[in-house]
Amino acid sequence: MAWWGYVEQELISFFGLGALLKLLAEQGYRALLSADGAAALLYPVIPILLVYELLRTVAQRRFKLEDYKLPFLTLLANRLISTFLTFGVVTLCIGLFQPYAPFQVGIGVPGLIYGYLVWEFAHFVYHYLAHKVRLLWCLHSTHHAPVAMNLSVNYAHLFLEAPYADFVRTTICILAGVEPPLLLLIMFVDGLWGQFIHLGEHALKDGRLGALHRLILTPAHHRVHHARNAVYMDTNFCNLLNVWDRVFRTYQPQREDVWIEYGITRPLKPGSFLDAYLGEFVALSRDIAAAPGWKNKLLYPLMPPGWSHDGEHKTAQVSKRAWLAQQEAP
Repeated sequence: MAWWGYVEQELISFFGLGALLKLLAEQGYRALLSADGAAALLYPVIPILLVYELLRTVAQRRFKLEDYKLPFLTLLANRLISTFLTFGVVTLCIGLFQPYAPFQVGIGVPGLIYGYLVWEFAHFVYHYLAHKVRLLWCLHSTHHAPVAMNLSVNYAHLFLEAPYADFVRTTICILAGVEPPLLLLIMFVDGLWGQFIHLGEHALKDGRLGALHRLILTPAHHRVHHARNAVYMDTNFCNLLNVWDRVFRTYQPQREDVWIEYGITRPLKPGSFLDAYLGEFVALSRDIAAAPGWKNKLLYPLMPPGWSHDGEHKTAQVSKRAWLAQQEAP
């Protein structure tokens, strides 16, 4: 029966039921009326939506193994790795940087507004650098490798990306005076929304969410972010509030005349988990090895993806400029 116990624990972990079951066992159903109870009820929402999305594609006879293979293999790999490697980056950053914050902002309406604006800025910084610095893109590209959008893409991350993201976001927020309890609340809300916006067309055909499309970043915006079309590349870096994308001019709504193509621009070996997981590191290593001189070798990890020492750049900016020029040509 040991194998069934292991499977049971994995299912509880996948569906986020651990906190809910613990609360019900200790306090009964009254616990659901508390803040912890409400949070525990929200944890299973995304996994349940994922199962619904998956069953809907099967019912509509649109299920394709390749749409889910890479994300779930990545999830499995990360589960195995995390058994031996655990990170406490958030706790570490709080301990290191909180003494240097010039002021502290706690939970409350003004604090929540301020904290969320700071958090979104921190998320923008982490996410922007993940697309503009090639070494960091190697960490992030696994998340963009899937060629379809669905909730399983939530699990397609290289295991080292989370520590990098948490270090950048937590450090900025703590130095900006966001108190840890407020930060954890924002991270919880943002984490749920960050998963929801990966909902695919099979479960939510029009991801604009009506009038909300004008106020916040919706699944439609995030589908644009995951596109490899030149006009869509390196846009919509925020998670919920699109204020910083508008400030830094990276905001891009979905265009009616450009059908989204998901994935990355580098050709991937069809269905290859290792290529999606580590292929960008291999490609970067080859470029460094072939580059003449130490200066060029050092520049490759620091410059944007697509940068070349010979000036024949294929960066997102260059590709977008070429696409726009082609559209404007008579």
